[in-house]
Parts: sequence; C-alpha cells; structure tokens
Amino acid sequence: MESRYDMEELKLPVIADKTELYRCLTEQVKSIVGAEKNIIANMANVSAAIRQAFGFLWVGFYLCDNDEELVLGPFQGTVACCRIKFGRGVCGTAWKLQRSVIVDDVDKFPGHIACSSYSKSEIVVPVFRNSKVIAVLDIDSDRLNAFDSIDKTALENMVKIIVND
Repeated sequence: MESRYDMEELKLPVIADKTELYRCLTEQVKSIVGAEKNIIANMANVSAAIRQAFGFLWVGFYLCDNDEELVLGPFQGTVACCRIKFGRGVCGTAWKLQRSVIVDDVDKFPGHIACSSYSKSEIVVPVFRNSKVIAVLDIDSDRLNAFDSIDKTALENMVKIIVND
C-alpha cells in the first residue's frame, strides 16, 4: 500500500459488495491518514474518500464547538447548515446519545434539519477522543434506507483512524 505521500487516487474494486468496498476503503484511509496528526486534514481526506467510494449525496463532519452546538467542519457536497444545537436533528441526537444513529427516512425523523431537500436517509457517527465526543461524521443519501449495520460498523471503525491518538 502506498504511503500517504504518494497516494494520488483511491484504488477501489469495480465490482464488490459493500463489506468488501469498506474493507478496501478502510485500508486506504489508514494509508492516507498515516502519521498525520491534524484532525482537520484527516477529516477532509476521509470525507472525500467516502464520497468518492460510495457516491453519497453529502459526507462531512460537524465539530463540537462548545458544549451546546456543533459547527460545520470538512465536507464534500452542497452547502450545509453551519451550526447544530446539542440534541437537535440527527447530528445533535447522535452527539447527545453518544452513539451512531441511522435514519431510513429523514422525513419521519422528529426534528430533522433539512439542509438539502434531496436528502432521503442519513447516518451519523460520533467521533470520540478520550471517551468524549469531539465531532460527528454525517452522511446523507438521496435514497431511502441507504444505511445499515454494515455502514455503521465500518464507519465507526473508520472514524477511530482519523483521530490518530
């Protein structure tokens, strides 16, 4: 596997099931992140890699700005909401619960924050450092029921890589 300095593009299998695609992507994320300690740089590259691999509508991070709200971080996709209150929407709920949240149909999620009318389903994965949520990974799809336990497990493992303690 290339080091993070000479990786120019992802090398993904053309035909693969989701589990295999995540396995391949995770190995490349490890290489991309490498020894990079800057979490913003890591979040930026991981957002791009996930979006490129799966073609999701929106992939990005919201950072814990204080104990009351998240602020928009590195992302790939259309413009997004800049701030989300603790416990509000899917992102704020995942932060409050300190666990991943999968929403099969965002129109049925109470208090969903619609940054894009094209978003149909969503997964949000908390990013922990020293047992504290420091950010959330937010992914939106333009398809209903786009996320499942395979996504949850793979993305939870992937966000551990970017923290790079």
